[in-house]
Amino acid sequence: VQLQAFGGGLVQAGGSLRLSCAASGRTFSNYAMGWFRQAPGKEREFVAAVSRSGGSTYYADSVKGRFTISRDNAKDTMYLQMNSLKPEDAAVYYCAANPRGMFRPTAIGSYDYWGQGTQVTVSS
Repeated sequence: VQLQAFGGGLVQAGGSLRLSCAASGRTFSNYAMGWFRQAPGKEREFVAAVSRSGGSTYYADSVKGRFTISRDNAKDTMYLQMNSLKPEDAAVYYCAANPRGMFRPTAIGSYDYWGQGTQVTVSS
């Protein structure tokens, strides 16, 4: 499956952005999906995951209550609604597909397919 993330940009602290991840090539609903992020000089970290149906979600503690992950299988698209953004949320955000469902959703190695990343910049 090919993934393309978009929707990043520059936003002031406290603002909102919605990222999208468009999938193509294989049946989107066969994959659990996740968002990861990587800031300069830091390791890539888990942000959120959503099950194949969208009925189950999982979040990193750092974004819980502020970010919402969702998907629309009819549109082969996943979303990440980011509210109350903080400067520490600034990073390149990547979407990824996990063919094993919600197995180890926080682990980078669980995801076989990755998008190219979209930059999120948060000004203080």
